[in-house]
Amino acid sequence: MTIAQITDLHVTTEKDPLNQRRNEARLRQVLNTIHGLRPRPVAIIASGDLVDRGEPEEYDELKRVMADCEIPVFYALGNHDDRKTFLQVFDGPDARVDENGFVQYAVDFGPVRVVVCDTLEGPNDGDYDPLRADWLARTLDAEPDKPTAVILHHPPIPSGIRWMDPDPESEWIKRLHDVLHGRRQVKMLMCGHIHRAFSGVFAGHSLCAAPATSIQLTLDLTEVDMHRPDGREILVEEPPGFALLMAHEGHLTTHTCLAGAFKPAVTYNFPFRTKA
Repeated sequence: MTIAQITDLHVTTEKDPLNQRRNEARLRQVLNTIHGLRPRPVAIIASGDLVDRGEPEEYDELKRVMADCEIPVFYALGNHDDRKTFLQVFDGPDARVDENGFVQYAVDFGPVRVVVCDTLEGPNDGDYDPLRADWLARTLDAEPDKPTAVILHHPPIPSGIRWMDPDPESEWIKRLHDVLHGRRQVKMLMCGHIHRAFSGVFAGHSLCAAPATSIQLTLDLTEVDMHRPDGREILVEEPPGFALLMAHEGHLTTHTCLAGAFKPAVTYNFPFRTKA
């Protein structure tokens, strides 16, 4: 069983025609690739920065693009989103919220549980206040033995791309660490935000950040003065991508995938194993 993760869609409108056309085309390329996977994923998790400015018209555009999707889609929010506006446009079954109005929820997919968290707060940094952390603790306590993937927009560990990384001493990161530490059913943390694939460990769990469907961040791990622009390249039109979560016999594995149509290099025309 597989579940696809897409992130950092940055869908926008004709107010920003270049990004509107480019980001929609790249998102459609990702969706076409996901639909062609074998087996087809049972769900798509869109893990935040769904739109670029949090405007109602952008969420209308997102609805228009995703209307062609043949796979159920589950949404999370990022720092470019607006919680109130998202819930106004994506009402009904898409408006999954906890008792405090945060867009966070748990979904069971057969042998696997996916817990979607709401880290939205402020223009770029994430947050996870005590109300949200309490919800996560109770939600994880409800299924202590079921293999679980936790979805966050903001990675709580540094990528090395300094101008995007969080302060590792942030209270929200410490709070999240305390909730996740020692919960053995959590097999994978899946994030977005960095517009680039990277992996690491947080609170004793594997963490995988997915590439963006929109443009990617340039891989530059040098020091940067956040108050003094220096002309460096910060975004690059590398191919769009996504992550694929695979569940097999209680184990969770992630693949980082490029979207597109690629020419086959080798085909399976002879047996891998022969009988003795």
